[in-house]
Amino acid sequence: MSEQRHAAKKQLGQHFLQDASIIELIIRAVDPKPGQRLIEIGPGQGALTLPLLRRHGALTVIELDRDLLAPLRGAGEGIGSLEVIHADVLTVDFSVLANGGMLRLVGNLPYNISSPILFHALKHAAVVRDMHFMLQKEVVERMAATPGGKVYGRLSVMLQACCEVIPLFEVPPAAFRPPPQVDSAVVRLVPRAPASIGIKDTANFERVVRDAFGQRRKTLRNALSRLCEAADLEAAGIRPSARAEELSVDEFIALSNHLASHRQQFTAMP
Repeated sequence: MSEQRHAAKKQLGQHFLQDASIIELIIRAVDPKPGQRLIEIGPGQGALTLPLLRRHGALTVIELDRDLLAPLRGAGEGIGSLEVIHADVLTVDFSVLANGGMLRLVGNLPYNISSPILFHALKHAAVVRDMHFMLQKEVVERMAATPGGKVYGRLSVMLQACCEVIPLFEVPPAAFRPPPQVDSAVVRLVPRAPASIGIKDTANFERVVRDAFGQRRKTLRNALSRLCEAADLEAAGIRPSARAEELSVDEFIALSNHLASHRQQFTAMP
């Protein structure tokens, strides 16, 4: 299938992986085991799909581009059990797809909607064993960033609170057709056990992180003024004069939990 010249659709953010050495590195990183349920997001022309199918024997793929559905099904015939789901991945309920089991997610994600896909996957982290994604290198750097840096932000905190983020290797533009104008990277995300995360109220946590990074130049006293007062920050062990990028993931969790415990209804203050 990879030899067929399907025209990449810019509106879908399509860049088809074609470098055999990079494909092999990804397959080795995923290293599927018997009995595991693999889900590929955005299979495109099957650059990862067919090697995974040959290696594992069974695979479910989620593809939005209607023009790729029949070629994918045809390419998978005689190789293994390939289930092709035609859908926008943001509408797919991974918890239903898991059907009581655990999923492993793989994909060369469309760079124009990679963050929404990551947040969507996080909502179903309880049924996800791990994720291996190809993303824009800059996004992977943000995902794995530590406090104090310019790229440390909402994505860093939200992902690291729920997952171990492990950058694996970089991928040059020449590995794709057409080549993107940015470098890429492959990252592994391993969801943490729910009991080890320690977030009392996920919605509250998301609200705190969102507002804290909404205006990065503001102090937390000002950035979080809709949600709490300086006294709340101090009670949680946070300096009101600090800025969002100075707080660790654990400190964000501690602040969110404090507010959830000490306010009957944790909503925006008038």
